[in-house]
Amino acid sequence: MLTWPKLLAGGLLLAGLIWLVHEIRADGARSIANAIERQNNDAQSRAREKRLDYDSCLDAGGLWNFATGQCSRSAGRGRN
Repeated sequence: MLTWPKLLAGGLLLAGLIWLVHEIRADGARSIANAIERQNNDAQSRAREKRLDYDSCLDAGGLWNFATGQCSRSAGRGRN
């Protein structure tokens, strides 16, 4: 027959293992969330840069080429 100290030690050991598994899972979830947030921030920065490129192309009188993602020509000088 098991004595109370052995049951208490087993319960504490089980509680410790459950806590450890919970912490490992929580750390993994935080890691994944941080990776997704970094990817979102990077995508936002690239989109902002492209928007500024597009706006500056139009402001300079150029024509934005969506296929290449670049300003394909600038405005001609003088009258045609």
